[in-house]
Amino acid sequence: MTDTTATAGAVKAPAAKRSGAGLNIAIGVSAVVAVIGIVLWAMQLSGGMVQTAMRNLDSWGLYITMFMFFVGLSAGGLIISSVPKAFGIKGFGGISKVAVMTSIAATVAAIGMVVVDLGQPARVWELFAYSNLGSPLMWDIIVLMVYLVLSCVYLWAQVQHEKGKVSAVALRVISVVALVCAVLVHSVTAWIFGLQQSHEMWHTALLAPWFVSSALVCGTGLVMAAVIALRAAGYLKLDQAYLVKLAKLLAVFLLVDLYFFGCDLLTEAFPAGSGLAVVDMLVSGPLAPFFWGEVVLSVVAIVLCVVPQLRTTPLMVVAALAAIAAIFCKRAQLLVGGFQIPNIDMPAVLTPFTVTNWEGNMAQAYSGMVYWPTPLEFGVTLGVVALGFLIFFLGLKLLPLKPQDQE
Repeated sequence: MTDTTATAGAVKAPAAKRSGAGLNIAIGVSAVVAVIGIVLWAMQLSGGMVQTAMRNLDSWGLYITMFMFFVGLSAGGLIISSVPKAFGIKGFGGISKVAVMTSIAATVAAIGMVVVDLGQPARVWELFAYSNLGSPLMWDIIVLMVYLVLSCVYLWAQVQHEKGKVSAVALRVISVVALVCAVLVHSVTAWIFGLQQSHEMWHTALLAPWFVSSALVCGTGLVMAAVIALRAAGYLKLDQAYLVKLAKLLAVFLLVDLYFFGCDLLTEAFPAGSGLAVVDMLVSGPLAPFFWGEVVLSVVAIVLCVVPQLRTTPLMVVAALAAIAAIFCKRAQLLVGGFQIPNIDMPAVLTPFTVTNWEGNMAQAYSGMVYWPTPLEFGVTLGVVALGFLIFFLGLKLLPLKPQDQE
């Protein structure tokens, strides 16, 4: 018996050591890439936003696309963590704190994307000093900050609850508040787009529930991928049944999201009118790769999650990453699609910097994509993504995120 225990300990020790070394390497790489991103952001500040591909007719681009994407990741992770505690149901095998940590990291990245999109750091101050509280943009900023603070408080409450310093009732109350805030932050982000009547693709009341369903998809996918990776590294012990449970939940969220997508397309296309141009743009136009990418990736993820023989650990990783990629495709087509079709005849002077074919007529002018990021935008975005990873890895190293019985 003693020999068996000693052997088991000898087997586990190297795994823990490798895990710690790998975590340090991940922290170092993330920090280096984040610093490179800061350097590129400094270049953007010195040369101005003209270095990006954003112009008057497409004033939002990769930065706001990634902001929407990261808000979804953060909201989904917090919902996965808070729902079991809020409703007193069985959770997912002690992954709650890891899920909240992914939410915190994604929220920091989302805020970072807003900062780099503002153009100058001074505008962060101006945003508060001269804020318009009647603007949905300001609602989003306020809710996002509250959301980040609440996520940190929720993580702290879980740690303190395990130490016996926070009661189960108090933790449940915080879980309910966190759940409401997670839904609210994504709803407010959706309202920013949905309340803009001048954009054909955005002006729909369906956008808020659609954003929430997308958040559940990519948030669940992120938690699945993170938990599987941490289990493989020896950081967590998790029964396969909990991963299967997450996979089934992911399939349900994907089906709901595709249902909302179908409802939106039907509303746009029937009766035939200006909305039909939106459907054509997505199905067979310049945004078709993103549209079909979302559909195909979603279907692949659903099949991998619902077929029992396919629910192996490697294929569940594929399903999680496919679901995340599908939602990114959705975000890209939503943002660029809102600028792709002009709703007035002559929105501005036609130049090579505003349209894809400025020498033709209006139909030819928008025949291709009106926006594609510059290399500088890709570099700055990669730096912000690395910052999110850095926050997550530091949380794994410095905070007690393992379930109490595994520490």
